[in-house]
Amino acid sequence: MAKQHRRFEASDKVKIIREHLLEGKPLSEVCEKYGIAPTQFYQWQKIFFENGQAAFESKKPGREYELEDKLKRLNKKLAHKDEIIAEIMASHVELKKSLGQD
Repeated sequence: MAKQHRRFEASDKVKIIREHLLEGKPLSEVCEKYGIAPTQFYQWQKIFFENGQAAFESKKPGREYELEDKLKRLNKKLAHKDEIIAEIMASHVELKKSLGQD
């Protein structure tokens, strides 16, 4: 009989690791409850701790402010260009009228 492979969501993996590490449940009990092998648990735990640093790193909000500022400057520049194009078009229309072209 072939074993069926189950997929666990990231949140489920954290929940399982938490049960053993924080709640103090024996590893054998946790593995049996979720139908996983201890080696699978240790693999998840290793990945969890290798990537845990990301939880403490700053998200660098300064970069977001830079992007917002750049977006405002570009929108202002675009609005200025639109005004210039509108003025040129108005002059063009007046010139055509004065020359008798419709």
